[in-house]
Amino acid sequence: MAGLWARGGGLLLAGVLLTGCITNPYTNRWQLLLVPASQERAMGAQAYAQVLNDPRIQVSHDPREVEPVRRVAARVIEAAKASKYAEAAKAFDWEVVVIKDDRTQNAFALPGGKIAVYTGIFPVAKNEAGLAAILGHEVTHALARHGGERMSHGVLAQTAVIGATLGAASQGVNPQIAQLAGGALANFGFVLPYSRKHESEADYIGLLLAADAGYDPQEAVRVWERMQQLTEGQPPEFLSTHPSHGRRIKQLNEWMPEALARYHPDPGMVVAELPPISRVRESRLGVSADRGE
Repeated sequence: MAGLWARGGGLLLAGVLLTGCITNPYTNRWQLLLVPASQERAMGAQAYAQVLNDPRIQVSHDPREVEPVRRVAARVIEAAKASKYAEAAKAFDWEVVVIKDDRTQNAFALPGGKIAVYTGIFPVAKNEAGLAAILGHEVTHALARHGGERMSHGVLAQTAVIGATLGAASQGVNPQIAQLAGGALANFGFVLPYSRKHESEADYIGLLLAADAGYDPQEAVRVWERMQQLTEGQPPEFLSTHPSHGRRIKQLNEWMPEALARYHPDPGMVVAELPPISRVRESRLGVSADRGE
């Protein structure tokens, strides 16, 4: 019975792979997407509302913090609307907010175009070009539907673990041991590597978007050099959902010629330094940097 189930499950998974795959327009990577884009956008709007309704969240209205973020976001969004993701970017209901939290190194862009930047990321970005690299990365996650892809991987991995557990039980293997082993294999051999691919993909496409928006893409390398100085104790890459800082810097330098070829700043364009945050708080910054979520 288990063998029959496994064969049927294999046929079902094959059908899912055939009907739920698209190709990334920049990297030509096959993506498994079982979640409708409309559902992703709805989940993004819900998550955004939950963040803003959290009583612990303080939205900044300080022009020194808000204006540069909105200025950079607007240029990155316009670059996205002219990119290979133009259709999705034009369909998004874009919204940008600055969260006053000097201890949190974070920024995110949710499906549907909801963007939040925490003031704690300012020392990492340092200037508007650095912020463009960060927002280009985050916007790419939303446009490339990496969140929906991760959910799809989770469904597929769970299905595979169930099939392996039933198959092992038919061979006399303890089902609990088989489930634990299968879960570890799915996590380290499938889910985590794909998450790292998402991060590298967002680094690459985000670099191009920042250059298209008129910001010096070389600042992206300096962003990750600063991040490397501020964060310590990063887990081994094979245990992490993110590439190591060193690998990211190496890849960015490899992609730099392509990005520089697209970099044409507007005459008179201002690329200002971001406002400083509290020195006391800066010295206590937590290692909560998104690093691409």
